Amino acid sequence: MHGNIMGNVNFDLARFNMVEQQIRTWEVFDHRVLDVLHAVPRELFVPTHLRNLAYADLSLPLDNGQTMMSPMLAAKMLQALNIQHTDSVLEIGTGSGYSTALLARLCKELRSVDCFPDMLKLAAQHLKTLNITNATLEEADVSSPQWNNEGPYDVIALTGSVPVLPERFKHNLRVGGRLFAVIGEEPLMEAKLITRVGEREWVEEVLFETMLAPLLNIRKPVQFTF
Repeated sequence: MHGNIMGNVNFDLARFNMVEQQIRTWEVFDHRVLDVLHAVPRELFVPTHLRNLAYADLSLPLDNGQTMMSPMLAAKMLQALNIQHTDSVLEIGTGSGYSTALLARLCKELRSVDCFPDMLKLAAQHLKTLNITNATLEEADVSSPQWNNEGPYDVIALTGSVPVLPERFKHNLRVGGRLFAVIGEEPLMEAKLITRVGEREWVEEVLFETMLAPLLNIRKPVQFTF
């Protein structure tokens, strides 16, 4: 029964309508962002039983209790980051690989990190299907002190929320680099763009209020000193 329902969905038309009627009306005008949203089939990255919801503006559940960023939030993130084709990008939270595919289409090289090997394996298959070859997927827990940041990066994208932004992400930006994160806890979270403007100087801009499922294991410090 499910197959018939999904078989009747014209994904190309649904994708076109999502971009033109939803994304554009939420003030996403960057043609490069709109182009990659048109080019990457979100239905490929959505669990099979939810495929008919691929182009609804919803955060969809994934395996391991994870969630997939809504198309609108992904679009706003990409526009805010202003990714250049020469940029080196770090993504925290690969998930099903949808945002990975979008980021990879815009940048020179992408490193994407996730805790779950089964999800990374699936994401790698999706990226291979789309012939995306400039993304490196890595199994790691970024909250661990042993995790190797490598870097620095031109762009860092956090695809899950954090109660407080760990300082090392900011320090892992090149001067001129941009970081997108949704910061806070329910019921108040803010999408922020953080730009490194000097060796010891960052500019923080609140973009909008939103809700996003949290990244694993990144907790608010017990003692937070300024």
